[in-house]
Amino acid sequence: MSNSLYSLGRWAFRHPRRVIAAWILVLLVAGVAAAGLGGGTKNSFDIPGTESQEAIDSLGRTFPELSGTSAYLVVVADRGSTVDDGETKRLVADAVAGMKKVDGVSDVVSPYADGNTVGISADRRALQVQVQFDRELTAVTPADREQLVETGDALKAAGYTMAFGGDVFTSTGPQLSITEVVGVVVAFIVLFLMFRSLRAAVMPIVTALLGVLVTIAITIALTGFVTISATAPLLALMIGLAVGIDYALFIVSRHRELLAEGLEPEEASARSVATAGSAVVFAGVTVVIALLGLSIARIPFLTVMGAVAALSVVIAVAVALTVLPALLGRAGDRLTPRRDAPPGVFSRRWVSVTTRFPLIAIVLVVVGLAVMAVPAKDLQLALPDNGTAPLGSTQRTAYDLVDDNFGPGYNGTLLVSIDIISSTDPVGVVNGIADDLRGMDGVAAIGLATPNRTADTGIVQVVPATGPTDVRTADLVREIRDRAPQWTDEYGVPVAVTGLTAGGIDVSDRLQEALVPFGVVVVGLSVLLLMIVFRSLVVPLKATLGFLLSTGASFGAVVAVFQWGWLMDLVHLDQTGPLISFLPIILMAVLFGLSMDYEVFLMARMKEEYTRTGDAHRAISDGFVGSSRVVTAAAVIMLAVFAAFVPEGDPNIKPIAFALAVGVFVDAFLIRMLFAPAVMQLFGDRAWALPGWLGRRLPHVDVEGEGLHRRVELETWPRRGSTAAITAASVTTDGPDGPVLNDVSFEVETGDWLVVHGPSGAGKTALLLTVAGRMAFDTGRMRVMGHLLPQEARAVRHSVALAELPGINDLEDNLSVEQHVAERLSIRSFGLWVSRRRVAPIVGDLNAALARAHDEAGIPFEPVDGDALVSTLTRLERKLLGVVLALTDDPRVVVVDDADDLRAAEHVELLWSALAILLADRDVTLVASVQAASSAPSPSDRVPSGRLHRLELDTHRTLHELMLP
Repeated sequence: MSNSLYSLGRWAFRHPRRVIAAWILVLLVAGVAAAGLGGGTKNSFDIPGTESQEAIDSLGRTFPELSGTSAYLVVVADRGSTVDDGETKRLVADAVAGMKKVDGVSDVVSPYADGNTVGISADRRALQVQVQFDRELTAVTPADREQLVETGDALKAAGYTMAFGGDVFTSTGPQLSITEVVGVVVAFIVLFLMFRSLRAAVMPIVTALLGVLVTIAITIALTGFVTISATAPLLALMIGLAVGIDYALFIVSRHRELLAEGLEPEEASARSVATAGSAVVFAGVTVVIALLGLSIARIPFLTVMGAVAALSVVIAVAVALTVLPALLGRAGDRLTPRRDAPPGVFSRRWVSVTTRFPLIAIVLVVVGLAVMAVPAKDLQLALPDNGTAPLGSTQRTAYDLVDDNFGPGYNGTLLVSIDIISSTDPVGVVNGIADDLRGMDGVAAIGLATPNRTADTGIVQVVPATGPTDVRTADLVREIRDRAPQWTDEYGVPVAVTGLTAGGIDVSDRLQEALVPFGVVVVGLSVLLLMIVFRSLVVPLKATLGFLLSTGASFGAVVAVFQWGWLMDLVHLDQTGPLISFLPIILMAVLFGLSMDYEVFLMARMKEEYTRTGDAHRAISDGFVGSSRVVTAAAVIMLAVFAAFVPEGDPNIKPIAFALAVGVFVDAFLIRMLFAPAVMQLFGDRAWALPGWLGRRLPHVDVEGEGLHRRVELETWPRRGSTAAITAASVTTDGPDGPVLNDVSFEVETGDWLVVHGPSGAGKTALLLTVAGRMAFDTGRMRVMGHLLPQEARAVRHSVALAELPGINDLEDNLSVEQHVAERLSIRSFGLWVSRRRVAPIVGDLNAALARAHDEAGIPFEPVDGDALVSTLTRLERKLLGVVLALTDDPRVVVVDDADDLRAAEHVELLWSALAILLADRDVTLVASVQAASSAPSPSDRVPSGRLHRLELDTHRTLHELMLP
């Protein structure tokens, strides 16, 4: 991976205008799509498979008047008066008449209607007008809401205290404030203090803002096709800003380090993208996987939320890997840091104290964070309702008026659905169940209780004594569901509980059920990924324990503030209550990814030092000093971004932002800066150990740029300015039965011939496959056409073509010569059909080479018929056909195995002559193998002795190169 990123970074550095223009074009296209296709965010909390969702879906078919969304108007009379006077009744009647004319309204229930027992408060000072729509919340337009609100203008003008509320007025748009900008400003200040360069400080801000703008534009465009909640773009904005700035910080910091070492800007940019960029890719992948893991809960709106947040991370990584090196290209050497006093004095003292008393440091961290996690035992979850809306909004005002004048349960009524299609007394069944419900603890009142027009479905409106987010309301829902089998036995009808409140309870229950499997997936993933990256058991286990400690502390802190009320004034919290249902799973997903960021950057430097010195203690100290400054800056930036969403942030995002801010602080400054070095010191060399059987089964991921370091080391090997086509030095390969290649060394210039000979089993075919990039070797070095093996094997395979090798690229006996040529040409051109005009010249080249070779040898020749099947060809003709097919790929090197595997000795000479004729006008290097040294070609006018080399292979002794005289 590091080699690919190295090439990407170099290309972006050289073409900054193209890269920047491409991203600006992407932003413009996304912006136009958002303006033309976006339908706005919608808080639709569908939960397939739950009782409440199935019941509401059934009501959509049998009781459509109640299946849509609803609203209400609450009116409060002046103190000392009631709502029973004639003027109030007249104004309310006019409002009701106007509401019935609003588009989408299916029914309006007047508080004065006969049988309405819940429309007027007990003290007769307040009333509610219930409004039912025939459509879901997502289908109600702003114009519909505005038209509904206008129906209350006369009441408002008359001086009544009134407000519209209900599901229709649930916030459907993200709410931002100026405080979010503070986080970006703090990030800029931290970057400037770290880099002491205005240009270097601006770059991460610019790239992060570009990434979130593209993400938000794409998200808004997708709202025209997918239901996306209002919280999703806010979460994407928060995460995109945080990771976007941090990822750019890591790359810019490494770039400046390399500039300080004296590298040219282009090389420094390419290497920084390859090394720090590899870690950025890994960190981004972990965050994306964790966010996409939200689908484990099987809740559509949460899955979409995770996907949108994951999109912000993907775009942040893409921008950091492309736009950033482009900006570095524009800056040139102006980012080279000044030579000040070496940094890290405080860091070295800190890690020295930590590693001197590792057990004390570990105990302090574990005990302290365990105490912080204690409040988490009281964690309560609920979906947001209008009670969490901003103060002063119409929905919040209406919510509070209902709460004060009617009771908290009137803001969260339950719908009990009864399937009475098989009942002979539908009214009696509904009334009987309503009476039973009325007598249950926790029920304040029974509102509507009636069958539908076709008498196949009954509905009972239950008003709880407690609010929609109160745990006692959830207990009431469960109690009603537990009693449903009794009603089924007594009345012979199925009963279900639904409505927005019941749906919210189902969502919370579903999310709590998903927490454990999601946690197992996240923790298991962290162990596996870190084990692959660092080839260690201690590092992933330590990182996982640290993640669990920081997550527990975050849960404890958010419960203490948002449920217990500690420091609520500091975060501008006007009331306490349950936390939003998806906070735990979102927190675990995001914090996991971010903690892996810090883990990778800290441990990578320690491992690099340990690999170089073999001294575990020195590796901890030097690695900590080399990375702690960047990790600290990244954590402060992320902390500032998250904290900026707390004071005046959206009520739904505020607790998530607070929890993430606490989690980042704990993870970066306590876990990574104190706990991690102490654990590494305690285990010493064992911290970098991995059982051999496990190491062989784990894939190797080049996150630390090992492949790049090898490439850089061999940049001038075998010597600067070398024009050799193939160079090998001490190439050795071991097999299960012993050595396959033993210390092979040679060098061949472009256009030369290398003929390998040796007994059967000497490794001739293995060497040819190694040269072709099709087989790896254990030790040694090899470069083919400028590409190093094994890390650039793909490029080598594009440069080297294989003639027919049995078992690898056999020719098909039942195809003709022309069919083989046509097939090879079609593969090359991705075409389904190849004209005979293109095939004929290649068959002609084959016959021309054979004809000249036979003529020079004085042997009669019969041309190869293009329609002849391969099975009818002689071994010479078949061998040369394999070469001709290989040459159709325009290779730089052609490989021919077992060149002397022919019927007669004269045919071997004919093959060498034909090969010389075919390659005469091509700048192609030939690598061939023969069994006997006597079968090797002799020097000729076409291949002089200086360009003809022989290499003897023998796995039982050191190989040596023999040059023909």
